Amino acid sequence: MQKAAIVGGGVIGAGWAARFLLHGWQVRFYDPSPAALEVVNRVVETATRWVPEIYDHLPPRGELLIASTLAEAVAEAEWIQESVPERLPIKHATLAEIQTACSAEAVIGSSTSGFMPSELQQDALRPEQILVAHPYNPVYLLPIVEVVPSAVVLEETVQRAEALLSDIGMKPITLRAEIPAHVGDRLLEAVWREALWLIKDGVATTEQIDDLMTHGFGLRWAQKGLFETYRTAGGEAGMKHFLEQFGPCLQWPWTKLMDVPDLDDELISRIVEQSDAQAAGRSVSELEAERDANLVALLKALRSENAAAGAFLNQLAANDD
Repeated sequence: MQKAAIVGGGVIGAGWAARFLLHGWQVRFYDPSPAALEVVNRVVETATRWVPEIYDHLPPRGELLIASTLAEAVAEAEWIQESVPERLPIKHATLAEIQTACSAEAVIGSSTSGFMPSELQQDALRPEQILVAHPYNPVYLLPIVEVVPSAVVLEETVQRAEALLSDIGMKPITLRAEIPAHVGDRLLEAVWREALWLIKDGVATTEQIDDLMTHGFGLRWAQKGLFETYRTAGGEAGMKHFLEQFGPCLQWPWTKLMDVPDLDDELISRIVEQSDAQAAGRSVSELEAERDANLVALLKALRSENAAAGAFLNQLAANDD
């Protein structure tokens, strides 16, 4: 049985634990927080409910072990996933402790959403062992993972990381250049920033913005992404026609992406009030349950059409046959 170590809990670390576990790996989980065990058990239970809905073949479930020390967790691990808080000194200290106890052959992935691998590798014992493996929540359902090596990470290490991630049903996207926040979060940041301005300026509410996504372009993005969506918008002439037709609007002052709205108390209160009203009394657990059920339904529909993430899941099933 292959062995993974998860260092750092929360929904991301717990999601990684669930994904490895349900794909047959032994998982050693370490987080000193008293609440971490409750979180990982809850996330594993939720994942156990939903993951079999989208995979035709899963190996026998692995073994979840709660390590009492970080050294115990990483000692025999083939893959080590660090998911501690997003503060560089904490990550440096954690990675240093990991490397004193783990095998030099292990791959160390960081869940960081913002730091570049070269930043994580500063003063590391073996910098070539560390790379970014940035997932999206919920980790146990969404297959995409951004793999970001630095120049010191060997190509064979990158290929091994891709293979190990593929083994747990993920689709690794390897970036060949370092950039803060990688790719996915940079795209999300642009949308988030513009949404904050729309709320601050009183143009739309949190619910209206979410409705525009869930009832409109979000449905297109789920199965065609950004560029294929715009390619189809260009008609039979394709992307060239779209760029010629809509390219000039990039010069128009439609967005405020170069400016950052001040998240002052007034804007924070407005967002919180609107979000509370939008939730209509539903707890975060209830919202998570709705999210997972909807994701599974969408993934099943995409599988039936052999499109986007559904095509990827179908290919995994074909490889298992």
